[in-house]
Amino acid sequence: MRSDRRVVITGLGPLCPIGQDVKTTWDALVEGRQGFGPITRFDPEGYDVRFAAEVKDWDPGRWLDKKETRRIDLYAQFAIAASTICVEDGGLDVERIDPTRFGTIIGSGIGGMMTLEAQHTILMERGPSRVSPFFIPMMIANLASGHVSIRFHAQGPNFSPVSACASGAHAIGEAFRAIQHGDADLMLCGGAEAAITPMGVAGFTAMKALSTRNDDPARSSRPFDKDRDGFVMAEGAGVVLIEELEHAKKRGARIYAEMTGYGRTADAYHVTAPVPDGSGAARAMTAAMKDGGVAPEEVDHINAHGTSTPLNDVQESRGVRLAFGPHADRVLVNSIKGTTGHLLGAAAGVEFIATALTILHGVIPPTINYETPDPECDLNYVVNQAREVPVRTALSNSLGFGGHNASLMLRRFES
Repeated sequence: MRSDRRVVITGLGPLCPIGQDVKTTWDALVEGRQGFGPITRFDPEGYDVRFAAEVKDWDPGRWLDKKETRRIDLYAQFAIAASTICVEDGGLDVERIDPTRFGTIIGSGIGGMMTLEAQHTILMERGPSRVSPFFIPMMIANLASGHVSIRFHAQGPNFSPVSACASGAHAIGEAFRAIQHGDADLMLCGGAEAAITPMGVAGFTAMKALSTRNDDPARSSRPFDKDRDGFVMAEGAGVVLIEELEHAKKRGARIYAEMTGYGRTADAYHVTAPVPDGSGAARAMTAAMKDGGVAPEEVDHINAHGTSTPLNDVQESRGVRLAFGPHADRVLVNSIKGTTGHLLGAAAGVEFIATALTILHGVIPPTINYETPDPECDLNYVVNQAREVPVRTALSNSLGFGGHNASLMLRRFES
């Protein structure tokens, strides 16, 4: 049974390789400006992959004092910064709301990997007594959400989904449920990740998941293009403020769009490969549409997971065909990962922001670097240039290792 409590999006907090505010990020998405470059987080000499999509000109001092910076892993720093951007964007005065009705759910695929590697080196070189007492609270994947709740005194629902690259989508979906079910009136939700580390890059390279176009990073990530060869590792956070409609109206909040549905399924097939027919993703999309009370032919746009890996793009395209039937040829599909890179557990937060802005502005950002069609990726992709078109209803897809699938349904707000 569907709840009568409507959920609207009232704040956006992008912090990613193409921007640290809403306008900069949106302008880059629409113009197709990518954020890739040589890895600076460590020396990648000897690596097969030597580029990534890092957050540019990162200055933790804008968001944290020196002690906090030393004691909070980068992934959680990103979450705090993105949440602050989001709260400011949403015009939320946390002193004027009931903190027990304000929650936080922020997922991460990996958590504090940078801290784990640094402290392991200390253990091996200097012994167990030199391991930091802050090691565990810096590393564990729930602390981004924990820190954000402390920062904003949010005492409502608080936990952290860990479902690989679907973590941020599950966070937003579960926050949506918390408001629908009356457990909270406002939720900060999304994802955070900082895995551009020696082990992180080595691990994904060993899996052959990353593009190896070291000589041409700008053209490396090419979702749905026949010559795609993998994704580009990115970092950052995407946090949104979602809110029960009457609560938002009472405080005079600006409303970007409405969230109306959430679907999540499992492939139950393989640890890294998606099920070949795309049925797991299809069931997630169908569940989100059913939850949102819309038929497939009412959906105008899909912000796809679209990683630029050989397997994902084919299987997701097949999933769209399964879920949408004949309408699959008409629904407009894009992937912004050619621009942002793949933020892993944070990807869905940024993509949800992009989808909300797409609905608000009536502009679909392009899937860049699309040059050669792949017969197995045969949907109606928006390629290389943004398209101005009214978008009333849209899905945002996220698919994670382990067979985790999540779809989020948004629509234009109509009072």
